[in-house]
Amino acid sequence: MKNRIQYIFLASALLLAIACNNEDGKPQPADQTTGVATPDIINFAIVNKYPHDTSYFVEGLEFYKGQLFVSSGSGSSEPETAPWLHPSAFGVADLKTGKTDTKVSIDNHKYFGEGITFFHDKVYQLTYRTKVGFVYDANTFKKIKEFTIPASEGWGLTHDSASLIMSDGSSNLYFLQPDSLKLMSIVGVTDNSGPVANINELEYANGYIYANQWLTPYILKIDPVSGKVVGKMDFTAVIAEVNAKNPELNEFNGIAYNAATGTFFVTGKLWPVIYEVRLQ
Repeated sequence: MKNRIQYIFLASALLLAIACNNEDGKPQPADQTTGVATPDIINFAIVNKYPHDTSYFVEGLEFYKGQLFVSSGSGSSEPETAPWLHPSAFGVADLKTGKTDTKVSIDNHKYFGEGITFFHDKVYQLTYRTKVGFVYDANTFKKIKEFTIPASEGWGLTHDSASLIMSDGSSNLYFLQPDSLKLMSIVGVTDNSGPVANINELEYANGYIYANQWLTPYILKIDPVSGKVVGKMDFTAVIAEVNAKNPELNEFNGIAYNAATGTFFVTGKLWPVIYEVRLQ
């Protein structure tokens, strides 16, 4: 499985201004080596914090009909050392109580649940290394069918107006036809240094793909046509705040856009809190 490596931060990171933890929102200069512009720094402000269910090993977040859905992986694909610690499931996160109303659970002895997305009254769910995806009715949550994931691993999942978009932990984004689930195209994610690996949880908002970069404190803003990283949010101070309270927590993962408020919701694996942030 993915190594669940904890973030370690110096105590001084706590002194960073969490409400707006990027120093400069101006366009960045071109890389002197490649001549390609570096991604813009995207400032943000924390507007709310909500309790979160720590039994869910977060693999994805998404709003649907005003409700925040969260998906979870089993926490282990090495059962001989850490057997099935968490559910492979998804459900509705209650932002008042922090509890999750589970809608679908799959066999976590067999499947490691990954990203989910809602599209045209269906829910699509990935699994990690079994190459199996599931499709459910978005109203009843009854399974409609299974499909074969067109990559060796399934990680993040989102959609634009016409396609499902998935990641596999590499620098690639896979665009799938929603009905047939056939692969339509692959777009490589790049920045001024070249291919950007570890693309994980995804969210499509306002014409761009936002992605957690696994094992980093960054959320990347990606042009879906070119794959170019055009902006970057740095959540170092947020992660430091969470780890100061509980150093046993796992990595930053999970991003959802609430179109009704124009804000993003972010969290991490086993985190007891969800942050609502507004881009500046």
